[in-house]
Amino acid sequence: MKHRYLPMTEQDKKEMLEAIGADSIDELFSDIPEKVRFKGEYNIKQAKSETALMKELAGLAAQNADLINNTSFLGAGVYDHYIPVIVDHVISRSEFYTAYTPYQPEISQGELQAIFEFQTMICELTGMDVANSSMYDGGTALAEAAMLSAGHTRRKKVLVSQTVHPESREVLKTYAKGQHIDVVEIPYKDGLTDMEALKSELDKDVAAVVVQYPNFFGLIEPLKDIEPLVHDVKAQFVVSSNPLALGILASPGSLGADIVIGDAQPFGIPAAFGGPHCGYFAVSKKLMRKVPGRLVGQTVDEEGKRGFVLTLQAREQHIRRDKATSNICSNQALNALAASVAMTALGKKGVKEMSAQNIQKTHYAKEAFRKKGFDLPLDGYHFNEFVVKLNKPVHEVNESLLEKGIIGGYDLGRDYPELENHMLIAVTELRTKEEIDQFITELGDHQ
Repeated sequence: MKHRYLPMTEQDKKEMLEAIGADSIDELFSDIPEKVRFKGEYNIKQAKSETALMKELAGLAAQNADLINNTSFLGAGVYDHYIPVIVDHVISRSEFYTAYTPYQPEISQGELQAIFEFQTMICELTGMDVANSSMYDGGTALAEAAMLSAGHTRRKKVLVSQTVHPESREVLKTYAKGQHIDVVEIPYKDGLTDMEALKSELDKDVAAVVVQYPNFFGLIEPLKDIEPLVHDVKAQFVVSSNPLALGILASPGSLGADIVIGDAQPFGIPAAFGGPHCGYFAVSKKLMRKVPGRLVGQTVDEEGKRGFVLTLQAREQHIRRDKATSNICSNQALNALAASVAMTALGKKGVKEMSAQNIQKTHYAKEAFRKKGFDLPLDGYHFNEFVVKLNKPVHEVNESLLEKGIIGGYDLGRDYPELENHMLIAVTELRTKEEIDQFITELGDHQ
């Protein structure tokens, strides 16, 4: 019989106790006073055999609304995208799957090269000079970008658009509180950052302006118009971006961004339950020495052969804490590898085609909704998300959709009270014309 773990028999216990000179397991806890020991029964089920346990867990898992048996129009930061089959094959190899941290470059060349390739591809997509080995997720990457900006400019105010992901804004506020940094939210107008409101808040105390591209409503922010306003007050221009969208949109780097961050989930990382993810962090060369997390550099050994090493190590475990760039001491190497394999399998043309399909299918869905008489209040140039107004609470609509095997869109009323009964709908390259048409038909009674 194959065991998932090594079972312990009574004979095993006896031999171990004899080896350490103890008569019983209770004797091992003799130093713990009787009066503080727990003597009751735990409120848990009785243990089952492995076979019975696996059957029960499989039954529980089957209750989940997965993306195999359901059609998903839910996005809001976690998307249902095509994942090349080679991704799972590569990341399941034990040398990647079990690798911990590449502190010894002489035995970690494969891991280091994989990270280096990830950094390189992120730079190509974002148009930036340097990228790190990854962050925990897009939200923490955004907060770290704001903290970097505050430290670099020695200023204590960060402006963030309300069209930035609501959860990322909350993470930013949490980081800012400990650093005594003031976070000011800039309202939106017609789904885009309100330019007049932004201008009124820009002054010499602003460390950074943070926008999202495409933004939370799926609209394309005018980075070209925002950039000169930010740099006129010598603040840092931080852009949170969906990396897949950069396969077809102008890169933030080409539009003057100082820091580009985001989440690599669209490339090779399944939606799961909203994680784990892989944040990316890219900067212009002037900020290279202030990047949080790890950086892998390319070098040559004493024989002139190409090699890879961790470089510019300015994390708090390497230098004085007050001089450190961040207290993040890790990275998401396995998920970064998944993203790298996906991007490599797709290639430049594939990424561009995948991006284009997101735009084309979203455009088809928008027009189909209009023809059915739906109100699309925040209209404009979209990537793969747009907003539809309904005549009843979104959560009620989503419950009825799920009965039909459809995972509906995001309830914007959760984060934007003024958008109650508004649904944020995501249409990726995986959605077919038939699925889109069925979705609109099922929503027909809620327009």
